[in-house]
Amino acid sequence: MDLFEQAGASLALADPLEKCRKTRAWVVAWRAKGAPVPAVADRRDPGLSDWPGRLDRPALAPPKDVPKRKITAAPEGRRALLHAIAHIELNAVNLALDVAARYWAEAMPDDFYRQWIGVADDEAKHFLLLNDRLAALDGAYGDLPAHNGLWESAIATKDDLLARLAVVPMVLEARGLDVTPMMIEKFTALGDHDTVAALEVIYEDEIGHVAVGRRWFEHVADERGLDRESTWRDLVRTFFAGQVKRPFNEPARSEAGMQPAYYEPLADWYEGLT
Repeated sequence: MDLFEQAGASLALADPLEKCRKTRAWVVAWRAKGAPVPAVADRRDPGLSDWPGRLDRPALAPPKDVPKRKITAAPEGRRALLHAIAHIELNAVNLALDVAARYWAEAMPDDFYRQWIGVADDEAKHFLLLNDRLAALDGAYGDLPAHNGLWESAIATKDDLLARLAVVPMVLEARGLDVTPMMIEKFTALGDHDTVAALEVIYEDEIGHVAVGRRWFEHVADERGLDRESTWRDLVRTFFAGQVKRPFNEPARSEAGMQPAYYEPLADWYEGLT
């Protein structure tokens, strides 16, 4: 199978451990062959479903019905937060695979597809790290309810690559840069150094993921002759169901090339609605 078919096959796998392990395995093999991207004329539609494969657990509920997770010293508190983060990372695996496969006919530069497969590989690594931490705390992914808000963003943007890039890496992943340092501090205070080590790996990788999203958003916007920042804000207002809120981790966002000119005016706009 070529990379589009491989990505689609991984996306369809229901078991999260199988999905992540098999994704990592074929990415290694694909890179060993030089990470080939089929020429446009040789590509075949991978036939993606709108929904990734998943098991019956965790139970999915509307975001408002999923309890907010707080870090506590008790194992159940840490398990609850780790479960929520693991769910985000599994969604991120699916989202990266979907970006790589869904836009197979866009004739983007080969590096676009290579980088998104790389993001999927990183996200699979993240899920496996968190799954190990859950197991160490006598927990398992699927034990607690979760919501499907992240994938709903994928459905909303599936017909427009620019909208997908605006919302998924530049809103959802960028928000991870804002909140992860606080989680690292709290797990450090609890003496949970193994979880801290996992979160530090995730944090550093996510800076790169936001950079990938920002790079290709700007590439597509420039090709369409659109102003980058104002177009991003318009797309977020149209396709993102939540709000872009302060506080922002400006140093990490700037390291990813996402300057305040993107998000500060949008945060002002949302604040003006309240």
